[in-house]
Amino acid sequence: MASTTSSQEYTECEPEDTLCEVRMYEQEVIIVPVLLLLSFVVTLTILLLLRFCPEKVHRVRPRNVPRVSRGPTRIINGIDAPPGLNALEGESIALDLSSTYSTFTTLVRGGGPARGIDNPVFGDAALLNPREAPRQRLPEKFKLVTSLPSSFALKSDSKVSLYRARMENRNVVLHVLTDSASETECQSFLGFASFLSQLGPHPFLPELIGVVTLRAPLIMVMEELENQDLLSYLWKCRQAGPDSGVMTERQIFTMASQVASALEFLHSKDLIHGNIRARSVLITQMLTAKLWGLGDVYTRKTYGLNYKNDPGKKKWQAPEILANREVSQKSDVWSFGLLLYEMVTLGEVPFAEVPVNELLQFLQRGKSLKKPHGCSSSLHTIIKGCCHWKEQDRFSLADLRHKLQSGEKSANDKTFLRASQPISIQHYIQEAGYGEAYTVF
Repeated sequence: MASTTSSQEYTECEPEDTLCEVRMYEQEVIIVPVLLLLSFVVTLTILLLLRFCPEKVHRVRPRNVPRVSRGPTRIINGIDAPPGLNALEGESIALDLSSTYSTFTTLVRGGGPARGIDNPVFGDAALLNPREAPRQRLPEKFKLVTSLPSSFALKSDSKVSLYRARMENRNVVLHVLTDSASETECQSFLGFASFLSQLGPHPFLPELIGVVTLRAPLIMVMEELENQDLLSYLWKCRQAGPDSGVMTERQIFTMASQVASALEFLHSKDLIHGNIRARSVLITQMLTAKLWGLGDVYTRKTYGLNYKNDPGKKKWQAPEILANREVSQKSDVWSFGLLLYEMVTLGEVPFAEVPVNELLQFLQRGKSLKKPHGCSSSLHTIIKGCCHWKEQDRFSLADLRHKLQSGEKSANDKTFLRASQPISIQHYIQEAGYGEAYTVF
């Protein structure tokens, strides 16, 4: 029937009437080829955009950085996030990238804190080859970016600048790698991000929210812990006023249990923290304690290095570390006892009266920490159980958590701990043994 109709329509045209024939076959002759051509153009355009636009940049080698041979690149897949605060000062933070990269010339123009700036941290330069780059899952705008001041900063040469920002209706902290960072420092920054991602989430470790790697500068994004580091918070508790902190004996047991839980998590992964102290603990607005100070953990795991001979950590290190003997998980238990001492004294230095270079001999003579003023017998018993000279005499971490949880039930929750004098930072540095190389700014 259709062929008959078509034949009839064709016969309606006069012989050699080409225009009439084109009208009869307009769909086949004109419309379909045009649609096919448009589809091809659209598809080609999309492919070109996907191929070139996200990384449409000039790749420039950093100045004054020697070119290094390029090894195998670890691709960080699925990082939807990483740190933040005071406690990251002095951390060795580090991602793998190619041997050339480009940086953003200036983070915030004008030199001062930036408020209400939507996008101050993105230049127009990509960092990684498109085939090597992980997918970026963070927005390209951080709002209300302000500089995050340091309440107790010891190193002015840090390559990581900290900023408080707003992202998708939550407060975050941006760890921004500065322009002057070398290629090695960039690789370390990103390697640390990968380490945090592989470590996995834990309720008492700071939450890794995101990593920005496609555009300069490199940024790690972490949850904001409003009260910053525990040491600074303890010093606040020494004050009496509306801005002072709140610390009771029960709060000590609660926070210590949270830190012990995080430490047990690390030990389950065959990781020794090696830097347990108040500066390595971050505090949320709701006074939840989260263990930080993981930079050295990453360095030792990645490069197999020994514990650093850092005078600023010796007052918290176990005797076996001071004596350069083999380190174990019980070494963290020793430091945990000194963390409890810091908490009950509201931020005093352990063994304050003993010079750093005499601490090992002091402990070898069987000396120990004095009982802090106002410390309950139950809490003092736990401190002593952590700080035995022999490792086998110290609490196991499981026993320690059990004692902390038991002590929490009966601890005083009514009386706030206070101290008569504020801490002098210069005096604190001397007692802690940081040495002349460290300055406060």
